Amino acid sequence: MTFGMTLKEKLAAGRPILGLSLMFDCPPLVEMAGAMGFDWVLLDCEHGALEIGNLEPMIAAADAAGVAAIVRPPSNSPELILRALDRGAAGLQCPHVMNADEARAIVAAATYHPLGDRGLAVGTRSSGYGMRESVSDYIARANRDTLICVQIEHADALPHIEAIAAVPGVDVVFVGAMDLSQSLGFPGATDAPEVAHAVEDALRRIIAAGAIAGTSGKPELAKSRLDLGVRYHYTHVTSLLGSAARPYLGLRPE
Repeated sequence: MTFGMTLKEKLAAGRPILGLSLMFDCPPLVEMAGAMGFDWVLLDCEHGALEIGNLEPMIAAADAAGVAAIVRPPSNSPELILRALDRGAAGLQCPHVMNADEARAIVAAATYHPLGDRGLAVGTRSSGYGMRESVSDYIARANRDTLICVQIEHADALPHIEAIAAVPGVDVVFVGAMDLSQSLGFPGATDAPEVAHAVEDALRRIIAAGAIAGTSGKPELAKSRLDLGVRYHYTHVTSLLGSAARPYLGLRPE
């Protein structure tokens, strides 16, 4: 549990929250993200070398550094959602959500009764190992503070944006441009007009539906997304390093 405002409190206050994506097991990088002032880190178990089983030191580093840890599980199975949250994650970013029924299933797996049916144990890191608060207080805190982000990243999901955004318990609707570009027939070409239009239209529809829109991208593109109204945005640590490295390495004489 991080100190200060939770991500959901920051979003409720109208603030954009900026994150850094990490795909490998390195707690010191999480600490650096906190020291640099990032609001959150995305611990990516879908694409990177991170496994659910080695999340705990990364999340502990996030808590110590005052930066929230959001986990992207490799799939949206209730078992993987439970294991990520029991390790103390501040929330989830769930991939490949196609419709409102799938979003509802994620909310059910990520929340306790009466909001959902997440498995309950009191000896987990998320519950303070049963030593920090009563079970009822823990349940109330977890249901209140756990951030649930669902990813729209396929053309077939685009018609369901408003229905997904309306699912109770969904805090952020995220547009994944890379996978969306594949499903539109332009793999990796996120700047292709067809893809760029689909991404911007999806973000505008999410915002018009009264939901919080999220996406990712290179640091230099973030401002345009924030100006559009996106309030949940992350960049990859590799993009951040590359953006800083290019001007530095350009100082070398030819």
